[in-house]
Amino acid sequence: MDKIQIMKKREFETNAIRTQMERSSFLEHSSPVYLTSSFVFEDAEDMRASFAEEKDRNIYSRYSNPNSSEFIERVCKMEGAEDGFAFASGMAAVFNTFAALLESGDHLVSSRNIFGSTHSLLTQFLPKWKISHDYFGITATEEEIEALIRPETKMIYAESPTNPGVDILDLQLLGKLAKKHGILLVVDNCFASPYLQQPLKFGADLVIHSGTKLMDGQGRVLAGITVGSHELIDKIYRFSRITGPALSPFNAWILSRSLETLAVRVDRHCENALALAKFLEKHPKIKRVKYPFLPSHPQYKLAKKQMKAGGCVVAFEVEGGLKAGRRFFDAIRLLSLSANLGDTRSIVTHPASTTHSKLSPEERQETGITDGLVRVSVGLEHIEDIIADIAQALGEE
Repeated sequence: MDKIQIMKKREFETNAIRTQMERSSFLEHSSPVYLTSSFVFEDAEDMRASFAEEKDRNIYSRYSNPNSSEFIERVCKMEGAEDGFAFASGMAAVFNTFAALLESGDHLVSSRNIFGSTHSLLTQFLPKWKISHDYFGITATEEEIEALIRPETKMIYAESPTNPGVDILDLQLLGKLAKKHGILLVVDNCFASPYLQQPLKFGADLVIHSGTKLMDGQGRVLAGITVGSHELIDKIYRFSRITGPALSPFNAWILSRSLETLAVRVDRHCENALALAKFLEKHPKIKRVKYPFLPSHPQYKLAKKQMKAGGCVVAFEVEGGLKAGRRFFDAIRLLSLSANLGDTRSIVTHPASTTHSKLSPEERQETGITDGLVRVSVGLEHIEDIIADIAQALGEE
């Protein structure tokens, strides 16, 4: 069996660990950090040919860097993508993907249940360039979504699971509609990570991640990435090398190291999250709880079809609304009050006053974000300690 055949048989975890840049003359076992803004040339002809793109090589770290290239290659293998571009943050990935592929007069169709900053981008900034949008709800039928598609529609955009309500969208259905109408399907896969879900398998053209979340996994660095076909990524690359949102080499190095443990970390995240969700579902002071792998979740069967496990986020509502919710947050002792997620440390967030505070009360209501909704990013602490802190914050002795 030759080397290429062996490479094709490698599993997710092996690719995550063994995908590395070429070793230097020092034969290091772990990839070094290339903290350099630029790269030198052998002579005038080498410099000319490099800028003419006759050679595939590093020129300037705003374009590419060995560390960002290694990170991109790892994520591409995880997602089953041909190519990618790495950004300084998740929102940089979202904006530059939109900006590179949409033009003035274009229209996109998006799930209403999206991250608050993405909503602000669609409603406040893209209209400046005459790029319009229409939203569809989680329960929208195929016919209702298709009715929103116009001749000028160029893209369908969705998150699944959604932030913060962990709703599940039918990616295969969206992929079918996108293909039927010759438009792009772009999926934010941040909540799932490439380990739990690969949207390209269901018909997505591009997949976006905030590397800040599960990919880093320890709340250290900001990052974003978009992966997909060579053709689409080339358009994003050419736009982004000019506008300058590139990921720093150091952050890329951190992320590549983190991806080596993604599978084992996410397994524990999911195990803890499911245990917490089951505890909350039986608690008398909890009005409702949502977790994709709870049988009570409205899209449980769809989640089981699309995902390997349910992810790290549990959403629940405390009986008593906003006032009870505030008491709950003030009573938390072990868990962190933060707006991040996907961290080794468990985090509780109040979406209505933080991540989705820019939405109007009516918009929050339409997306199921009530005043009492709590989002828990379940970390890697012992599950008994996580449950004990939440139980005491709910008023248990």
